[in-house]
Amino acid sequence: MDCGWIVTVVDPPGVQLSLMTHDAAAAVSVQVDDVDAAYAPAVTAGAEVVHPLTDEPWGVRRFVARDPDGQVVNVLGHA
Repeated sequence: MDCGWIVTVVDPPGVQLSLMTHDAAAAVSVQVDDVDAAYAPAVTAGAEVVHPLTDEPWGVRRFVARDPDGQVVNVLGHA
């Protein structure tokens, strides 16, 4: 995957490396097994959703949320 500001290379089974020049949307990325299962608890805990639950064209399902302390987190899983 190459989006210009982030490049991710994968060497199956499961080794992944992402290189970023910048990410204005999320300061931290967390990969989870089930993005849908992570979404509801994040919202219930008071996280502000800044990017909705989305199946991205590069093969991940993700959402981006800001926690009550202002930390922005990209939560993703492979679709």
